[in-house]
Amino acid sequence: MNSRSLPETASVVVIGGGVVGCSVAYHLGKLGVTDVVLLERDQLTSGTTWHAAGLVPQLRGSRKLSELSMYGLGLYPTLEAETGQSTGLKQNGSLNVATCKERLEEVRRGATMARQLGVDARDVGPQEVAELWPLLNIEDVEGAVFVPKDGQLNPVDLTMALAKGARQLGVTLMEHTPVTRVEHANGQVVAVHAGEQRIKTQRVVNCAGMWARQLAQDVGVSVPLHACEHFYAITEPMDDLPSGLPVLRDANGNAYYKEDAGKILIGAFEKTAKPWGMGGIPANFSFGELPEDLDHFMPILEGAMRRIPRLESTGIQTFFNGPESFTPDGSYLLGEAPELNGFFVAAGFNSVGIQSASGAGKVLADWITTGVPTPDLWDVDIRRTFVFQNDADYLKHRVSETLGLLYEMHWPYRQYETSRGIYHSPLHEALKDQGACFGEVAGWERTNWFAASGMQPEYEYSFKRQNWFECAGREHAAVRETVGLFDQTSFAKFRVQGADAEAQLQRICTNNIAVDDGKVVYTQWLNAQGGIEADVTVTRLDRECFQIITSPATGRRDFHWLRTHIAPDARCALQDVTHDYAVISVMGPNARVLMQSVSDDDWSHEGFAFATARHVTIDGVDLLAQRITYVGELGWELYIPVGGALTVYQHLLKHGADVALRHCGYHTLDACRMEKGFRHWGHDINDLDTPIEAGLGFACAMDTDFIGRETVQRQRDEGVSRRLLQFALDDPEPLLYHNETIYRDGESVGYITSGAYGHTLGRAVGLGIIKHAQGETPATLLTSAYQIEIAGQRFSARVSSRPMYDPKSERVRA
Repeated sequence: MNSRSLPETASVVVIGGGVVGCSVAYHLGKLGVTDVVLLERDQLTSGTTWHAAGLVPQLRGSRKLSELSMYGLGLYPTLEAETGQSTGLKQNGSLNVATCKERLEEVRRGATMARQLGVDARDVGPQEVAELWPLLNIEDVEGAVFVPKDGQLNPVDLTMALAKGARQLGVTLMEHTPVTRVEHANGQVVAVHAGEQRIKTQRVVNCAGMWARQLAQDVGVSVPLHACEHFYAITEPMDDLPSGLPVLRDANGNAYYKEDAGKILIGAFEKTAKPWGMGGIPANFSFGELPEDLDHFMPILEGAMRRIPRLESTGIQTFFNGPESFTPDGSYLLGEAPELNGFFVAAGFNSVGIQSASGAGKVLADWITTGVPTPDLWDVDIRRTFVFQNDADYLKHRVSETLGLLYEMHWPYRQYETSRGIYHSPLHEALKDQGACFGEVAGWERTNWFAASGMQPEYEYSFKRQNWFECAGREHAAVRETVGLFDQTSFAKFRVQGADAEAQLQRICTNNIAVDDGKVVYTQWLNAQGGIEADVTVTRLDRECFQIITSPATGRRDFHWLRTHIAPDARCALQDVTHDYAVISVMGPNARVLMQSVSDDDWSHEGFAFATARHVTIDGVDLLAQRITYVGELGWELYIPVGGALTVYQHLLKHGADVALRHCGYHTLDACRMEKGFRHWGHDINDLDTPIEAGLGFACAMDTDFIGRETVQRQRDEGVSRRLLQFALDDPEPLLYHNETIYRDGESVGYITSGAYGHTLGRAVGLGIIKHAQGETPATLLTSAYQIEIAGQRFSARVSSRPMYDPKSERVRA
């Protein structure tokens, strides 16, 4: 323990002195928050940072994360000038080689997004690859993407530069000062203890790396991460090795290569990783190495010798095995924990800590000081995780997969294989018997598609039409022409009940929820800046009780938003009832006929209008039916007590043959909603987008005083400079997924937020955000010519501000 006395109070205490913790401290100082204390249990960099490879590419899997990486590359030269501490930055570029056509499409799709962001990303052929990396065996190389300005640096030097900069700004950094306890009371952080010393504070940042999970667990916070063994080898010096080589990534070989002072560093992302520290990470594990495992590393080394034949005659000087922390989905954890106010997290960086630290530190410092997260951080927001993911056995198996997936093919619709089966619908086994192929969201096993007779319900992945394409086409036709049945039990379901429930929700919701009992209201929740925090339906069950339905993926986030925006003294209670009810959706032109055949209740349009809910009885089971749709057809969602779900399902199935009922999965639901232009939070809209930009102004009741109303009113009056539109390719063959670049009259103006194949429209359909002149109307936007770039090739597209399918919603209201 450091004998130096700690301050009695601090605005923020940062726990952990790796590159991430030092970045948070530095950026807090840059914002003028100088009474910050960073506590490191041993020495700066002593956990994972010291043995990082130091790669700083600009491109990540999403636009926002790429922007954060790009921020770091812009910061480092100024940081060195500011502190006098070199970071060792070299911008030799990176070269991502593809040894099969599928990988080539993947890297080219990534290059398309890079160019949207202003990153110089060049498609190169095999001969250019050989010129950039002369020692490379290119006989199986199909092509590559070269990013000239990607960088590499010394991780220890970078950390010391950030630490020095923080000190110069007045931040206190203490080494050899382990935190022994985070004190909290009434759901709020109140102090940090280091031995006998106590620092009073209301804001703590957990940057403890591999120790972050245990530190959080001690205060009842879930930080799901787990350490894995991570390997690299460094060759003996090579006299003929050119200097200044770009970092080489051979993802099909599960390896990367970096020229390092006349030697080659060979890094591994093996398909199945080795979890470490199942009994906890030792407190004294500093600058530590794990035992060699040459058998585990040998396939990587053999592949390296095939890729760089010169390695066959070159010895290995250093073999390194060190632990790093990985998360269940391969993205890091950032933000304020929903369980404890003032407890912030920046951990679980999945081997991209050096690349991500500066950007993550900046946006978290902004979040801490303003109380509001930087928009579009959903990919790394800790609220995307779930408590069940903090289970040690779950993590042990899942991270063995997520490490390898960093270099595996990033296929559309790829499903995790490990740690599955956390939650099942009551219909799970029955749907399995019908040929269901399950995917997983928020722990729920959900049917994505149904296999045809004699077909295995398993994915065969591709960037083209996958093996389930025709199956989904038949499901799609049923929804549009007869009737489809969906199991949507995974919906997150909340109840708000009490005398003040209406008043509280009226302030949180954009739409008017002071409606009659049994009315279903589609609405958004906005932040103070007008950004969309949630996209939900609210059903008034009675005078004092409301039901809220949202996506399972955002369930934890939305519950946290609702809980923190209901006034503490409000006379109402919030309850999560997700697991109390199963949900069966019946959608399609024959839905009314089917429902009339299974129930004596009134299902007529006059008796059961659109956007209403009522209790009905099916085969003796009392349930709540809501006439609402996410596929753009006549239909009902049936909210059934779990115990009666199978009874209702079997009764629907018994009468379904008369109306050509077909089981349908989530791929069909997604394609139908895409044709109808329905938005999806997290893909098409998020906290960066306003209702006016997203085309959702109709869901804003301007005569109510909702959060964010001022922004909506201003944009109604002044217009906007970005807008979400619907696109459909003229060519029926290519497919849209997300991040494809949109060109307007030859100029890059935006990107596809999500896409699917619209079987009714007979082509790929997508939603996309474009930038345009302030105040320009949709009418003028639609007069331009549009193209969409897919893996480097441009395709003409039609555009619409209204749904291309059933624009007047006549089928929905039939």
